[in-house]
Amino acid sequence: MHYGALLMWLGVIGLACGEDAAPRPQVVSDDLSRLAEALLGKHGGNQLFYFPTHDVPATPKDWGLKYEDVNFKSKDGTKLHAWFMPAQGKAAKATVVFSHGNTGSIGHHLGFVMWFAEAGYNVLTYDYRGFGSSGGTVDRRGMLDDVRAAFAYVKTRSDVNGDKLVSYGHSLGGAKSLAALGEEPVKGLRAVITDAAFSSYLAMAQTMAGQVGANLVTDEWAPKDAIRKISPVPLLIVHGTRDELVPVAQGRLLFKIAGEPKTLFEVKDGHHGDSLVRDHGAYRKKLLAWLDATLKG
Repeated sequence: MHYGALLMWLGVIGLACGEDAAPRPQVVSDDLSRLAEALLGKHGGNQLFYFPTHDVPATPKDWGLKYEDVNFKSKDGTKLHAWFMPAQGKAAKATVVFSHGNTGSIGHHLGFVMWFAEAGYNVLTYDYRGFGSSGGTVDRRGMLDDVRAAFAYVKTRSDVNGDKLVSYGHSLGGAKSLAALGEEPVKGLRAVITDAAFSSYLAMAQTMAGQVGANLVTDEWAPKDAIRKISPVPLLIVHGTRDELVPVAQGRLLFKIAGEPKTLFEVKDGHHGDSLVRDHGAYRKKLLAWLDATLKG
């Protein structure tokens, strides 16, 4: 997850304001907020959460995995692109729908999800609207519909057990999934997993740029407002204790708000993108054990 653009804009705004005088902090904040809005537009910070690309740096085939190019439509008709990777070696334990972070396209996020296929799970990894080969333009409301459209698609496949579905999302993908699934449950969903998800857009803006950042965003469809509705589907929250982008405190807040059953894995010294590969994948093994037990429950 990259929030450098927000910091860059705020740096430009600060230089534009100048430092000749020494106004009170509130005056500085108000001046920066007004200038930020003039440069970015009202709530222009909302778009700084998304950095889509349309390239294909790698496919599952590059890593020795079978896959199928698939397309399906979101609620409003927007065409979405995805890769379906069948479970390796034997009948699938379940099907994982993966929602990736806020940058790039699905080819940039394969490392977060290929190991599920290797562990015996079908995997659908898809691009939101405006990302990769998907149509449309980036839109927060529409992206929630894209999450549910991905689940609706896998349930149409003859090689998928629609009663054994798993949601897995990293960073923005985790946040989007919590909001979407809390808003409207998916029949057959057996587990929800997030890795480094944030609690709200407002919290992230404040983390990156204080009150000035908070003044640039809106907070509708924040995961903290929906996560309690995930219950009674089992929930697993994974968060690195040294996450440099989304503080672990946000993961802890989500866990506190969530209903039972819920589990929190805090990965010691884990950063934003490496918690599940640290210590030779110790937490991947722990996650798979949790998932196996959850599916049997």
